[in-house]
Amino acid sequence: MKIAVVGCGALGSYYGAKLCRDGHDVWFLLRSDYEVVKQQGVEVITAGGDFNVRPRCAKTPGEIGVCDLVIIGLKTTANDQFSKLLPPLVGDNTAILTLQNGLGNEEELAALFGPEKVLGGLCFVCLNRIAPGKIQHIAHGRIVMGEFAGAAKPRTHEIAFAIRHSGVPCDVTDDLALAHWEKLVWNIPFNGLGVAGAAGYDAVISGELPDDAPIGSCLTTDILLADPKWETLVRELMMETIAAAHGIGVKVPESAAEVQLNRTREMGAYRASTLIGFERGQPLELNSLFFEPLRLAESANVPVPRLKNLCAVLRRLDERTARDPKQV
Repeated sequence: MKIAVVGCGALGSYYGAKLCRDGHDVWFLLRSDYEVVKQQGVEVITAGGDFNVRPRCAKTPGEIGVCDLVIIGLKTTANDQFSKLLPPLVGDNTAILTLQNGLGNEEELAALFGPEKVLGGLCFVCLNRIAPGKIQHIAHGRIVMGEFAGAAKPRTHEIAFAIRHSGVPCDVTDDLALAHWEKLVWNIPFNGLGVAGAAGYDAVISGELPDDAPIGSCLTTDILLADPKWETLVRELMMETIAAAHGIGVKVPESAAEVQLNRTREMGAYRASTLIGFERGQPLELNSLFFEPLRLAESANVPVPRLKNLCAVLRRLDERTARDPKQV
């Protein structure tokens, strides 16, 4: 396949590199990392064996042209760039696979290109971009993917086969909404508390963060699970997320919380993606990861007090970062 990767951070680079190594015609749409990747390729450091690949590189989508598959690894804060970046890549038979976090991304793509072109994928993986063109794979890697508009199609299975053939476990689901909410069971507590923990436990519990309150260090996954009060809050957020899903008719099993906790203990001191972005002074992915789940919970009259207070603190932190990124 001819494949374009749009959003070549840790996520897009890792999966794009795996597909490139497997022989696909992979293009990376790059900005700041263009010269490094053009000259040195992409280096992946992984326990399964380090490797380097040389994808094709472009600075503009017009250089790439129409593709069979477009993989989107952009932060959701960049979704306003869809209409600028994607049209030159999308033809009559193009499939668009978004690997972004949270809710609402497939809807935005469907509004631009039609629901029949859009697929969603949930990545259960620990990755960090440690330097331009250099990705560290820490643990896991599985993708669960499905069609935005209904059940899996033959092309869904063809894309999943290509991903599996590249060495990445990939499952196909006929219920993409269920997969999204199962992933939120992890994302909401660990991405959320990883950042909000910098404001302190009392702020997260109360949902209040004064402008002059000091900001401390963010919390890695091992810290959140080692401290009983934080672990309790992690569990409470997980159960609220599951209750919110049930409220809108998505039947996430309650066992999903324990499954995610066990996976997280295998990660060690993992720094979730939202935490890394916050420490760099970047905008938080609030809408897709936190505000939209909260909105849906409240629309279904599901009480989610921990999530509501978490959202309030994250909003305040994001506002403070926007005013002064150096304070982080």
